Amino acid sequence: MIGILSFVGFTAMVAVIAYLATRNQEQTSDGYFLGGRSLTAGVIAGSLLLTNLSTEQLVGLNGAAYTEGILVMVWETLAALAMVVTATYLLPRYLKGGLTTIPGFLSKRFDVMTKTITSGLFLTGYVVVLLPVILYSGSVALSSMFDVPGMLGVSQEVSIWICVWGIGLIGMVYAVFGGLKAVAVSDSINAIGLLIGGVMIPVLGLIALGEGSMMAGIDIISQGPGERLNALGGPAASVPFSTIFTGMMLVQLFYWGTNQQIIQRALGAKDLAEGQKGLMLAAGVKILGPIILVLPGMIAWHMFGDGLEVADEAYPKLVREILPGPLVGFFAAVLFGAILSSFNSVLNSSVTLFGIDIYKEHINKEADEKTVVRNGKIFGLILAFAAMFLAPFISKAGGIFAYLQEVNGIYSIPILTIIVIGYTTKYVPAIAAKIGVVSGSILYIISQFILKPGRIDSAVEAAKASGVTDEAQLKLVEAGAYPHFLHMMAILFVANIIIMLIIGKLRPRSTPYELEYTEQVDITPWKYVKQVSVVICIIVIGIYVYFS
Repeated sequence: MIGILSFVGFTAMVAVIAYLATRNQEQTSDGYFLGGRSLTAGVIAGSLLLTNLSTEQLVGLNGAAYTEGILVMVWETLAALAMVVTATYLLPRYLKGGLTTIPGFLSKRFDVMTKTITSGLFLTGYVVVLLPVILYSGSVALSSMFDVPGMLGVSQEVSIWICVWGIGLIGMVYAVFGGLKAVAVSDSINAIGLLIGGVMIPVLGLIALGEGSMMAGIDIISQGPGERLNALGGPAASVPFSTIFTGMMLVQLFYWGTNQQIIQRALGAKDLAEGQKGLMLAAGVKILGPIILVLPGMIAWHMFGDGLEVADEAYPKLVREILPGPLVGFFAAVLFGAILSSFNSVLNSSVTLFGIDIYKEHINKEADEKTVVRNGKIFGLILAFAAMFLAPFISKAGGIFAYLQEVNGIYSIPILTIIVIGYTTKYVPAIAAKIGVVSGSILYIISQFILKPGRIDSAVEAAKASGVTDEAQLKLVEAGAYPHFLHMMAILFVANIIIMLIIGKLRPRSTPYELEYTEQVDITPWKYVKQVSVVICIIVIGIYVYFS
């Protein structure tokens, strides 16, 4: 009963505060989509972190750590470097141009059709992949951690459906009816609870592992197998060390620098200095991310050994084992907030992309701002219901985290390519951008989902036929059978860049592109941005030196 009351109390408190903070919000494009361009550093940082941190990370990344050890922390530590690049290079240009959406820049730099294609790619990725994965992974975590089937007397499958629709409906209210400010305010409050709850799990886990002593638990982890404490992944690892210098950094730059669901928080900054401070604060916290997202998985390996059939069960099982009863409700509320945050953030970004880049541009060019917002909300409702119907079927996709990262490459690398070309060149024409974004998506689909499975299966079968039965050797064969998907991302990125530059040389724009200052916000940079950037980079490099 105490657990249920704490869950309901914390969740209701967040909802009331978010409502009070947004009840007088203007129903204009800037007011609804960007929080009136009034977000401060703390709100931006909290929203960035909680938008990113959800059950696909808590469950998926800890599951990967259970399997492979500390090397999977690369997904967290490199994010800090990507945020540094975003704060120092991309954000000043975004705010100078007064952007509401990332595709909005492509309309100015190239043409309207490029913007529409890009918005369509974002929306397709969101509704087919990201939104259903968030709903499904969150539902699995809540259902398994807190025994929803036993509580309600239903099957696991029915429990997943109930959780999916519960999360979806509540998240839809935040995102569709509250706008970005409601999302950002609720994120900031939930971020505090998530940091407390997220740190609580590894602390209690270490105490349990050390049989009452946290230091003894740390000793057990530090004295474990050396390969599990090596951050430099080998060729058979899920993230080989070499990928850090190829596709891994591209994935991070796309996610933190050009992905609408993330960068929309920084686009809503009251000025450039606040946006940069928010990004740097988030980067500093992100360096500590492995404590929440990797360490529990390593603790689970020491506690349960190789006894888990599915690696993604590591985090939920650890929580069940170590969390005292009175804290279950609080952690459920925190986890529920994290799930809601990711879902409603993606949904709000989808509403923004549709309203600004598709409805206003192609459906009703004469629509006033209230009409744009209203029709964006209607689209958001449709999108949310579609995601809720699709989510339960994600169970057939395999490992959640790896699946999400690989499939995201369909749209992430092509979009990053044309944005990089857009800001670093002046004469590359619109036709080059359209060819780049379409060819990039098609080539990635062919390489990863048509050619790759056949080549890997053939290589592994050939190895087995020659008498190889050792699992480690078979992994090495699989790793060498086809380039890692992160390497393929880098190869296709470079190929797209070359194609676009060649087109730009053969058919250049008649006039050079110049970025205009719209004067919507002050773009005076934060005076300490360079110093803080250097410190963050040194810390990240130091972490890798220490764990190598």
